[in-house]
Amino acid sequence: MDLAYLRAHPEHLPTFLTHQRIRETPVSGGDICAAARLTLDDGHSIFAKTWPETAARPVPEGFFATEAAGLRWLRVAGTVAVPEVVVALPGLLALEWVDPGEPSAEAAERFGRELAGMHRAGAPAFGAEWPGFIGALPADNTPHGGPWSSWFAERRLLPYLRMSIDNGALTGVESGAVEKVVARIGDVGGDEPPARIHGDLWAGNLLWGDDDRVWLVDPAAHGGHRETDLAQLALFGGVPHRDRIIAAYDEAWPLADGWRQRVALHQLHLMLVHTSLFGGAYRDAVARTAREALTGLGRATVDG
Repeated sequence: MDLAYLRAHPEHLPTFLTHQRIRETPVSGGDICAAARLTLDDGHSIFAKTWPETAARPVPEGFFATEAAGLRWLRVAGTVAVPEVVVALPGLLALEWVDPGEPSAEAAERFGRELAGMHRAGAPAFGAEWPGFIGALPADNTPHGGPWSSWFAERRLLPYLRMSIDNGALTGVESGAVEKVVARIGDVGGDEPPARIHGDLWAGNLLWGDDDRVWLVDPAAHGGHRETDLAQLALFGGVPHRDRIIAAYDEAWPLADGWRQRVALHQLHLMLVHTSLFGGAYRDAVARTAREALTGLGRATVDG
């Protein structure tokens, strides 16, 4: 099996893997999936990931189709580097292989400009035309006309707040702080038309390639606020050369006044996703982020 054959007959890949006709080298697939580098007969490699056989439940319906749709949608913007989707099947996703490299200031600045271009490609509405996932959790992508603040509260904060309360991850103190954020979100300002965003843009979902480009992987792509992607770049230790990325982005497409005051608000979504998935280990992070978001909302009200 070579790359040309695989592109023409993607449905045959599971059979070749079952009969060990392709060399597999295990690689990191993130927190959810099992992954491998597959070496084809013509020397090309692809990155393949599957739902682990040891998982407590089967692969959610549409899980890999959603990721494939998001990757294709981001890639068609023609700005940031996004791997080609080679195979998208219900239980398997295979992508163009990207040789890893080292982070550099030059690649960061290029990425900042390219990210601005991708965001500017826009979206027809908040949400998307395909069902959503964030990690292994569903995300409501039903298209919404906005404004962004009400969509974000309804579709990206409240559902994961409810999950986090139901699983016991949050107490009344933390949930009360998030509810205050939701109640005041209309004061935040900065509403913009929907941008074409990655949606889960923490450092683990950026791949620094040996071609001196930054590649986007594992998206939760949808029409959202461009500040969401930029705020997520600072999470979990942040990405290398983040200041250079932001500066190049702002030069290519200046950010709206008050964007720094809204960073914690945008980050609150992923913090609630983590309490939904992993429980109380992220309770303090939600509390801290909610407090920072409320502080930002207060400043926005005063400045306004």
